[in-house]
Amino acid sequence: MRDPGRSLLVPVLLLLSLYPLSLAARPFFLILTQEDLKEVAAAPPDELLDSADWDEFGDSESRPEEELDPGSWRPMFESGEPPAAGSEPEELYYSGVSKMMAAASSGEGRLMEEAVSEFEVSAAAGYAHAQSALGFLHGTGQMRDRSKGKAFLYHHFAAEGGNMQSKMALAYTYMRQDMYEKAVKLYAELAEVAVNSFLITKDSPVIEPIRIHNGAEENKEALRKSRGEDDEDFQILEYQAQKGNAIAMYKVGLFHYFGLRGLRRDHTKALSWFLKAVDKGEPRSMELLGEIYARGAGVERNYTKAFEWLKLASRQQLYSAYNGMGYLYVKGYGVEKKNYTKAKEYFEKAANNDEAGGYYNLGVMYLKAIGVKRDVKLACKYFISAANAGQPKAFYQLAKMFHTGIGLKKNLATATALYKLVAERGPWGSLSRWALESYLKGDVGKAFLLYSRMAELGYEVAQSNAAWILDKFGERSMCMGEAGFCTDAERHQRSHYLWWQASEQGNEHAALLIGDAYYYGRGTERDYERAAEAYMHAKSQANAQALFNLGYMHEHGQGLPFDLHLAKRYYDQALEIEPAAKLPVTLALASLWIRKNYANGFLVLSLSLSLSLCACVVFL
Repeated sequence: MRDPGRSLLVPVLLLLSLYPLSLAARPFFLILTQEDLKEVAAAPPDELLDSADWDEFGDSESRPEEELDPGSWRPMFESGEPPAAGSEPEELYYSGVSKMMAAASSGEGRLMEEAVSEFEVSAAAGYAHAQSALGFLHGTGQMRDRSKGKAFLYHHFAAEGGNMQSKMALAYTYMRQDMYEKAVKLYAELAEVAVNSFLITKDSPVIEPIRIHNGAEENKEALRKSRGEDDEDFQILEYQAQKGNAIAMYKVGLFHYFGLRGLRRDHTKALSWFLKAVDKGEPRSMELLGEIYARGAGVERNYTKAFEWLKLASRQQLYSAYNGMGYLYVKGYGVEKKNYTKAKEYFEKAANNDEAGGYYNLGVMYLKAIGVKRDVKLACKYFISAANAGQPKAFYQLAKMFHTGIGLKKNLATATALYKLVAERGPWGSLSRWALESYLKGDVGKAFLLYSRMAELGYEVAQSNAAWILDKFGERSMCMGEAGFCTDAERHQRSHYLWWQASEQGNEHAALLIGDAYYYGRGTERDYERAAEAYMHAKSQANAQALFNLGYMHEHGQGLPFDLHLAKRYYDQALEIEPAAKLPVTLALASLWIRKNYANGFLVLSLSLSLSLCACVVFL
């Protein structure tokens, strides 16, 4: 079998993130050195690893999202009506949510005021989910004073009462303040909920929030692919499936099972299409049928059928199915009895064929001493191999190792970042589905409200989307301020704050906009030094416009030391990154040449300044 250690790059290992974001946001890189890999607590006490904190394989039970994310707004979108209330505070809460959504669509301040009043009455009765809603409204300054202190208190009490979204908001707040001991505990709990919802055979498709813009313009291609049954491509695919195309049947079933491409989740339709596909011999549908029966997703749970379908898939060289078979042997589900030897054999078959789940499962076996001698160092190497292949559960295990110092040197900042990546795949991420659906229907106000809620939870894409909606649509964003519709100042302030949050998480376009806001005094006081800081942040992500701007600021001594040599270096770097910038960079370099050689001529200085300004206009 392939040695997992061969995938290590010594002395440095690079792990790509779960979210390789396409526009402007940097992929997450985890750099491990020999210092991290040294044998820190390499042989921890058995009772520590045998505790519930290191549950070996979790369970295959499919729990409804309302249990995983209590107080979610999801029922309002799926059924159009609030769920049956069991108490007056709960009834007031869902009534408030309904009115808040209506106000976001219509812009009626009266409805929003009624919603907030109902939240306040419900929260005063101790209803945690209403407290979470008030934390959101105070944090963003909607119909109540904008107060980080009040927002924190409401989220604190809501989190104590079991509201998972408030836990996300608090964890993100702590992380931004480098309070990693508090952040890591919350993100660990949230990541555990997220990871327990993953597939037993292989990782489910990444359901990312869609970035609705490409910088200044709408991201038309991504939006086109998210229109569900209205998308022409999906209609063609469905037509092909109806005509008996097995691959099309599988894909339509997949879209319905996971709710991809803007479709609503529908396990009944998914099951129907998968069954039709396997009649045509489509192996991937066999594997997913094994998953469906193991989880009881839309059918009565039947582990024997699950094993049979997985076995059929494996015979079709679908190696990821070996992970599901191994899992069933570890648990003793659908087979004669638990058999760790057979489980290990199946996991090894998956790993030998570069299936990330195989590496992960072998890592768990060696970590927990399941049928093998405990070897934490080897387990760590398997997890690293799985993480390099993008396996989210492996990121979760590595996060725990960094958190506890078992197998890896304790590092709470790294553990927090890894937990966050996994936690963001939890059920609360479904807000992005409804935000996008609202946007595509032209309900910009509701989309902005939902993206704002996700922004508070720490989703960079949502922060970027909410800010872009504010800038693009202005008053049509239905932005609610402290006393009704947002004033221009409130809109600029909120947009600035959202872009700033996104820039902190690696969005170079956001960093560029923050720099522009400080440079031109848009929504904030003009501050060349802070503009330079923001451009430096964007520059670190190889942004050509930021490099050009830094060159200009060095050339004119704005927020940076007057330095013509550094100015030329930045202009040259901008051209290297973006060849299309040849004209503005040429004009800027001409301006520099004039400054260097004819600094005493008033007329020539005027020409130099004109060239520099012209270059900026051309670039922009």
